[in-house]
Amino acid sequence: MGGARKDTMHQLSRAIYRELAPLIREDDPARAAAAQQAVLSACEAATDRLVTDRYYFKNPSRWLFHEVRAYFPIDHQAQAFQTIRAYLRAIIRWIDENPEAATAGRHVQCRAFTRRGAPCQRPGLPRNGYCPSHQHLAETDELAAIAA
Repeated sequence: MGGARKDTMHQLSRAIYRELAPLIREDDPARAAAAQQAVLSACEAATDRLVTDRYYFKNPSRWLFHEVRAYFPIDHQAQAFQTIRAYLRAIIRWIDENPEAATAGRHVQCRAFTRRGAPCQRPGLPRNGYCPSHQHLAETDELAAIAA
């Protein structure tokens, strides 16, 4: 099952890259290859972080665009940002609909902190990111969201 998650997330990060790759402009072939590798690595890092650290990854589209924008000419940057935003929204929706599939085989750390301020080391549950000992915090988050 872990392989299926990895394959799906790999495919999703590659889909972003495939859309962005034609927009990369470098005249020197060596620099073009390095730029393409950097964009691919950033796409993979963003999708991986959405799975493992999603609750503390506030603006994934902005983060990914900041990582890759230097590889696009000014006239293609708006298109690159729109592409990144559309794909990451779709990936977030997929993760919301398939939390177990997205996190299968991965240690997703609990979102809570201990009394001493250290992050909880237990694995969080896919549905809300909290371990069984901290499920009461998930209920508090839901109530806060309703109140807002």
